[in-house]
Amino acid sequence: MVIPNFVRQALAGEAITVFGDGKQSRAFTHVADVVAALLKLVVEPKAIGQVINIGNMQEVTMTQLAERVRDLSGSKSIIKHIPYDEAYESGFEDMPRRVPDLTRVKGLIGYEPKHDLDDILVQVIDDFRRK
Repeated sequence: MVIPNFVRQALAGEAITVFGDGKQSRAFTHVADVVAALLKLVVEPKAIGQVINIGNMQEVTMTQLAERVRDLSGSKSIIKHIPYDEAYESGFEDMPRRVPDLTRVKGLIGYEPKHDLDDILVQVIDDFRRK
């Protein structure tokens, strides 16, 4: 949900809200890459019973993501960091880093994501503009 929220805020000229210090990192994957990988995995006998990550290893911090959304959308929005204790209930903990290990999926089906983060962002921005 973070990409749609950032895009909506950027296109509306609102502050782009980043929770926490913005240093937490993620890797985003295009749904077309996931679907293509799943279609190959369902017919791969060696995949049966395996736990397999599908994703992208293009790591980005939440602040960097907000900046990229702002830049790609042409927005002048500011980026506003909101402390976790203001955004979530007491005791909330966030993972500082979420990046999948793609070793197994590469070995099984030769998986490589075809879409990079900018592809994803441009498509989401264009979709929001059409609506």
